[in-house]
Amino acid sequence: MPEQDAFSCIAADDDLLVLGKPAGLLCVPGRGEDKQDCLSARAQARWPEALVVHRLDMATSGLVLMARSPAVQRQLGLAFEQRAVHKRYVAIVDGLLPQGAVEDGGWQTIDAPIAADWPRRPLRIIDAAGKPSQTRWRVLAHDPPGWPGCTRVELEPVTGRTHQLRVHLAHLGHPILGDALYAGEPVAARAPRLLLHAEQLGLAHPGDGGWRTFHLPAAF
Repeated sequence: MPEQDAFSCIAADDDLLVLGKPAGLLCVPGRGEDKQDCLSARAQARWPEALVVHRLDMATSGLVLMARSPAVQRQLGLAFEQRAVHKRYVAIVDGLLPQGAVEDGGWQTIDAPIAADWPRRPLRIIDAAGKPSQTRWRVLAHDPPGWPGCTRVELEPVTGRTHQLRVHLAHLGHPILGDALYAGEPVAARAPRLLLHAEQLGLAHPGDGGWRTFHLPAAF
């Protein structure tokens, strides 16, 4: 079940909506009557014209953008395709990741191609024949309060593959706590939910072209 009864509205204007999705809530309807409750349906109950632009995994919480017209939906969709939308996530991972170089702002890069794991769909795997996939990451804190032996990390997906952040961190040997798909059972059991949150979105506003940055702190 979602961690909240409803989503939050971070910003709303004539062109777009910036919403806070709770963990455990689908972004769009799934197959079956039991999967019709989702962020888009809840948003459309309040804003009937709201249209999906992008998605987060059901288990991931954080910022989701919706458009209020087909023209804005196309414009924002193109911005995502062209990697013109700046996204940052925060996660808590198992183990102590090394700090990056000070001169690089602590940022390091995972460059590992991702492919569908066909026998175990919808899982993904690192595969040389997969699609090029890059994630920037840096350490925010070791042993964050309540999570000894773990690392709080900031993440910037350069590409946007399915489950990319989860797959890349597991590939490093530091899976995200609460990840029922890519972490072993002990790590998955350490948290009641996936500790991955879409914390920041930056984009050129479709109305006036001015840069906007939206922020929603993680609950963990």
